[in-house]
Amino acid sequence: MLGIVRQKMLEQSLKKIRPAVSVLRSYSSAAKQMTVREALNSALDEEMSADSKVFLMGEEVGEYQGAYKITKGLLDKYGPERVLDTPITEAGFTGIAVGAAYYGVKPVVEFMTFNFSMQAIDHIINSAAKTNYMSSGRISVPIVFRGPNGAAAGVGAQHSQCYAAWYASCPGLKVLAPYSSEDARGLLKAGIRDPDPVVFLENELLYGESFPVSDEVLDSSFCLPIGKAKIERKGKDVTIAAYSKMVGYALKAAETLEKDGIDAEVINLRSIRPLDRSTINASVRKTNRLVTVEEAFPQHGVGAEICASIVEESFAYLDAPVERIAGADVPMPYAANLERMAVPQVEDIVRAAKRTCYRSVS
Repeated sequence: MLGIVRQKMLEQSLKKIRPAVSVLRSYSSAAKQMTVREALNSALDEEMSADSKVFLMGEEVGEYQGAYKITKGLLDKYGPERVLDTPITEAGFTGIAVGAAYYGVKPVVEFMTFNFSMQAIDHIINSAAKTNYMSSGRISVPIVFRGPNGAAAGVGAQHSQCYAAWYASCPGLKVLAPYSSEDARGLLKAGIRDPDPVVFLENELLYGESFPVSDEVLDSSFCLPIGKAKIERKGKDVTIAAYSKMVGYALKAAETLEKDGIDAEVINLRSIRPLDRSTINASVRKTNRLVTVEEAFPQHGVGAEICASIVEESFAYLDAPVERIAGADVPMPYAANLERMAVPQVEDIVRAAKRTCYRSVS
């Protein structure tokens, strides 16, 4: 009898202790913060240190330390032979970089914005993406094209376009779009190590955002698999699939939906090509509803491709029509009030999710 009493007292004591331990663990894991800018910079630094074939080139990547300071400190550490400032000629330096990749070195090309990659698209598509196939596998093209993609703030139509769907439609390219610091570090390392050309789409507005990172993420060997999405938030009522900055919006929408009794699952795509269709379909087969979110144009977009995949593989599981949230089908306005109307907002995602759940939308 005394033993039973002692056991019950011990169990009651553990119940009081366990919440405190749980809080301590969550605090410990969240204590280490890293900005997306720092994550990208550290990934470049570590890969350059590990492999002498990796080098950087682009406008202002050296002396100015990058237009967004992603390459800060790398010129001083590795010298001008591995951190190359180029003239303002995207077609020129991209062609040089692709040619260098043919010979086995690993260029990382920075575009000040992916809008400027249009000047170099012939080299990206015809020279980089197709060469491995056209050479019967004899020539690999280990190159990364990186830089800010999509809308920033007040920079007008010619500096605000999202090119995820453009590049993801081309066989031979791998297209990655990080959201968090973990994504940025792990995916950039994966891209640099990959034998194929990688288009790495960052978001200017995320550079200064801080995210918690674990010791595993900070390890120099850390790398994320290309082609694998991450379930950022588990849920059972509706799936929200997004990439880049829109993942943050989707998570905020999920918090709002929770107050109305809707449990949303949020998928961070991470990889646009290859697309993790299995994770998306598995989620929809569980929740029976889908909302896709992107800030690009709606026609022929990433969301449209996801919808096609669901219709082809999981149509019988749907309890409601798929909802697509995308940017307005217009060039980006310069005026701030019109710009806000042209890109998806958290409330747009909330309304779409409620429609799929047949809830009243205010």
